[in-house]
Amino acid sequence: QVQLVESGGGLVQPGGSLRLSCAVSGSGISIYVMGWYRQAPGKERELVATITYGGSTNYAVSVKGRFTISRDNAKMTVYLQMNSLKPEDTAVYYCYAEWNGGNSGWGQGTQVTVSS
Repeated sequence: QVQLVESGGGLVQPGGSLRLSCAVSGSGISIYVMGWYRQAPGKERELVATITYGGSTNYAVSVKGRFTISRDNAKMTVYLQMNSLKPEDTAVYYCYAEWNGGNSGWGQGTQVTVSS
C-alpha cells in the first residue's frame, strides 16, 4: 500500500520561511508527478505547485517567486520551500502524487499558519 506522509508545517511570522517534506512509501512504483495543494478554511483546495519526474515545475501565480518545489526521486520525496510567507498562505497543505497504473493519492495534510 502506498502512503504519503508530510512533515514540516507549523506557525511562522509574516515574512518567515518554512520547508515542507512529503515522503512516499511503497514498492514497485514509479512516481510521475508530485505536488502540493492547500486548503484554507471555507475555501476549496487549490494547486500550489507540481513537479514531474524530470523536474519540470508548475506554480500557482500567488506563490511564484516565493515558493520552490523540488524532489528527490531516489528517496521518493518532494519538498516545498516557502519563503516570504504571508497570512494568506495560512492553510492545510496536502502532498499529492501520481504513479504507474493510473494511481494517485494524498497525504494527511499539515497545517501552516502565518501570523504575528
